[in-house]
Amino acid sequence: MNVIDAHDQRLLDHATRSIAVGSKSFAAASRLFDPATRRSAVMLYAWCRHCDDVIDGQEAGHSATVVGQQEVNHRLAGLVAQTQAVYAGFPVETEAFAAFRDVVIRHGIQETYALEHLSGFAMDVQQRRYDYIDDTLDYCYHVAGVVGLMMAQVMGVSDEPTLDRACDLGMGFQLTNIARDIVEDARVGRCYLPRDWLEELSIPEQHLADIQYRDSLAVLAQRLIDMAEPFYVSAHAGLSSLPWRSAWAVATASGVYREIGMNVKKRGAHAWDTRVSTTKLDKVRLVLAGLWRAVSSRGRRWPERRADLWQRPRHACAAGRHAVSAVAREAWK
Repeated sequence: MNVIDAHDQRLLDHATRSIAVGSKSFAAASRLFDPATRRSAVMLYAWCRHCDDVIDGQEAGHSATVVGQQEVNHRLAGLVAQTQAVYAGFPVETEAFAAFRDVVIRHGIQETYALEHLSGFAMDVQQRRYDYIDDTLDYCYHVAGVVGLMMAQVMGVSDEPTLDRACDLGMGFQLTNIARDIVEDARVGRCYLPRDWLEELSIPEQHLADIQYRDSLAVLAQRLIDMAEPFYVSAHAGLSSLPWRSAWAVATASGVYREIGMNVKKRGAHAWDTRVSTTKLDKVRLVLAGLWRAVSSRGRRWPERRADLWQRPRHACAAGRHAVSAVAREAWK
């Protein structure tokens, strides 16, 4: 094995460990990609996971800690600088960024997408208020919808209608995440539920994790899961535009996450007693269901995307770049 091959293998090993520990659901689905697509998908995941961990003071998506404002500003500035270094062709400092550079070079991942993703972390850093559901959906776009756009590029997608469907899947994933993690997020001072929803049910944000509010939280979690459903349905229409193994992987990931949401809804007030997940047997069943969905999507004529479904911003990239740059400048003063 030559030096270049050894370097590539080290990056792939790092990325594979990252997804195996960070998300068993995505790890299972990623195995269904063809080898080349899987390589890039897990490397992109490793970068996203690394950025999230740095901001939240956690490891592989677990055990988040409260990080001081000055320190978290400094961390975000570092992520912005390293991301910009990737696109400028400068050396990078970590395996996660080396993996990301590899994906950027192979697939031409747009810099605006990467910076939009970091601007989602900037919302956490700046402790953005989510007064209304549109504010929450905007956050979902930045931290997950735009990841769907980057993944679409990895799978060779460039047409706007299919990119819309890829973004929709990310939106569904994140709405499900928020519902599942309401209490866990509250314990580290995070709340993505709209404040007008909390006021409607008289839930004080500072006591969101208290057991006495679980029945009311269940009502709001159900709303989020119900909101995620049309995004999952819309994303299904994008399967026919993907290579068949990519369609299989995406359909499986969608099925796994949708089932997590259904389980949150089913558990009601007990949804946060233990972390909701799917069993190995469930995943096997969902892999087979994903195969059927991928195969049956071939050649189908799908209806137009719903006009009333939340639409990704078409000209948000400059705003995203400004947001992360502003935080970076403040942190380095």
